[in-house]
Amino acid sequence: FAMMSFPFVAQSLQHKTPCNKRAKAILLRYLGRICLNLQASLRYLPPPGRPITKMRTGARRPDYRRKTMAKAGQSGLEALTASLPRENRGPPPVDLWNPPFCGDIDMRVATDGTWFYQKTPIGRLPLVKLFASVLKREGEKYFLVTPVEKVGIVVDDVPFLAVEMKSSSGDHGRVLQFRTNVDDWVAAGPAHALRFQQQPANGGLKPYLHVRRELWAKVTRALFYDLVALGEEREVDGKMMFGVMSGGEFFAMAEASVLREFA
Repeated sequence: FAMMSFPFVAQSLQHKTPCNKRAKAILLRYLGRICLNLQASLRYLPPPGRPITKMRTGARRPDYRRKTMAKAGQSGLEALTASLPRENRGPPPVDLWNPPFCGDIDMRVATDGTWFYQKTPIGRLPLVKLFASVLKREGEKYFLVTPVEKVGIVVDDVPFLAVEMKSSSGDHGRVLQFRTNVDDWVAAGPAHALRFQQQPANGGLKPYLHVRRELWAKVTRALFYDLVALGEEREVDGKMMFGVMSGGEFFAMAEASVLREFA
């Protein structure tokens, strides 16, 4: 078989190779094993044009033609979800990933925290949680990020909504814990600030909570009234400010004279 498969080797062995018969026999034996292995492997190859994703022996090979988010975004929500990484040990390290930009997809987060895909609300909370876990902000733009690509999405205001609040006591006094619309619990404090943005149109305040990686949650109006009820006055830089304490930090809302009517 080796002589038939490699005629140039046979000719070399017969006429040109200066070696003894025992060396020739050993060489031919090894060449025969190689040919037999090749012959056995060829039986597992699929017809031309078909990708090799699974061997007939049952051994799984990686499919390097896996859809990316940019391509999957054109074919449906399930395909897009399949392209995302799943971490079983905490949130993915999105801040460590810096892949190339691969375009935008038709996904939007509305001001009320609803996620839309192709103008249709995503009604399954596990899918929303999965997308939220790989969300990254760069400047004023938002992206879904994997180790190999990032795609842009639209966020009308901020991506999350703080929908529940609990107050407890800690080493530094009161600790306010907030639950977001994707079921993340965040304790307001030095690492997770509360900020109150004044609205030029009506002079009102819009409260926000820092969640992670420059991602913020808007505090609902009902929880804002609860915060006002817990508020107190403190002097900050020579001015009496009205705000709320959490985790040893004082988060000022506005000058006390402006918000006394709410206390």
